[in-house]
Amino acid sequence: MLEGSGFEDPVHDAQRSFRALLNVLSEPGTIATLPQIDAPSLPAAAAAIALTLTDRDAPAWLDPSFAAAAQWLRFFAGAPIVTDLREASFVFAPAASRPQLAALAQGDPAYPDRSATLVLTVAALSNDPGWRLSGPGINGTRDLSVKGIDLDFLADWHDNRARFPRGVDVLLVAGDRVAGLPRTVQIEPVHIGESACMSR
Repeated sequence: MLEGSGFEDPVHDAQRSFRALLNVLSEPGTIATLPQIDAPSLPAAAAAIALTLTDRDAPAWLDPSFAAAAQWLRFFAGAPIVTDLREASFVFAPAASRPQLAALAQGDPAYPDRSATLVLTVAALSNDPGWRLSGPGINGTRDLSVKGIDLDFLADWHDNRARFPRGVDVLLVAGDRVAGLPRTVQIEPVHIGESACMSR
């Protein structure tokens, strides 16, 4: 018996999720709430992203901790599950075992959209101070606090941004909440030491 369920209202919930994801990527640092979904091992927002964006032409890679979601994702989205990170359009992983961004599909200068999107599960998201974001889609700066992610992510992100127009976009999820980090955004830590963006 298949565990979990899909969208309660597949058409409207998928449309709502798609609009929310476009918004958080076009206005980096904003936070949206996605429809609640019961999926094995995947947080609600990650599951909504999977149903909204993956399909038979957009394969997914699942961290071993999310392996229970493989059959669910194949059934509800028809998405192939791949074992090679570079073959995945969407990569689902917890922050504790996140892959390096350079290990994911980067696209190429002519087709930067062929890069991967990393869906990264973190402990909490808020617009408290922690990271200061700037760049396209932000009027001045915007604060984003991300708990449960290592500080090494910022160095990884700096290298990712330097590969523009190639590079990886990231969707941060916590429960049913999501925030977007397109590859164009610049991130600076607000605090040093006991940072608000670091959970110990």
